[in-house]
Amino acid sequence: MTLFNDRTDAGQQLAKALDQYADSENVVVLALPRGGLPVAYEVAKTLQAPLDVMVVRKLGVPGHKELAMGAIASGGIQVINEDIVTQLHISQQAIDEVNEQESIELERREHLYRGDKASCEIRNKTIILIDDGIATGATIRAAIAAIKQQQPAQLVVAVPTSALDTYNTISEEVDKVVCLSTPEPYIAVGCWYRNFSQTSDEEVSLLLQKASENRNGML
Repeated sequence: MTLFNDRTDAGQQLAKALDQYADSENVVVLALPRGGLPVAYEVAKTLQAPLDVMVVRKLGVPGHKELAMGAIASGGIQVINEDIVTQLHISQQAIDEVNEQESIELERREHLYRGDKASCEIRNKTIILIDDGIATGATIRAAIAAIKQQQPAQLVVAVPTSALDTYNTISEEVDKVVCLSTPEPYIAVGCWYRNFSQTSDEEVSLLLQKASENRNGML
């Protein structure tokens, strides 16, 4: 069973669940690139809110990169999955080496997506943080920690789909979670999309540019 045709469809459905935040000057939509951008673009367009990226990099287990042992985000934020680290006997040196590699990629992507443009103001704003789904939650928890450092007025996590256990964990870390579905067994985010093709860097940059043009046209 699929829940969404693609990320655009998921974003349009998610936007309907967030209509209470429409037309507010205090709302900022932040997306986790890459996959969160097409979802967040539809939400930002519907709410008429500014759109920006919160760049986060997963820290993959050495030799099993798809398995997250943690994540890093802008501002020197690092979140470690202690259960994974303990179970797999991962050394601090191994964590540090992966962290160094991913920090370089994080900086590259921030410059690629945003260029010299300043990031959106977060302090005292209502932040809606969006991804295309949440499985383990490592990356979005790093983003949450980075955003909290900048003292938003309210932090809302909004996703089309999430694993139930992760949804419950995230709910304790933010002011509100808006999630359209928590199917079980979860397996992976892509299982709930008919089309889950990879989002490219070019698409991320294009959507950010379009969102900026949309905003300028309304002002």
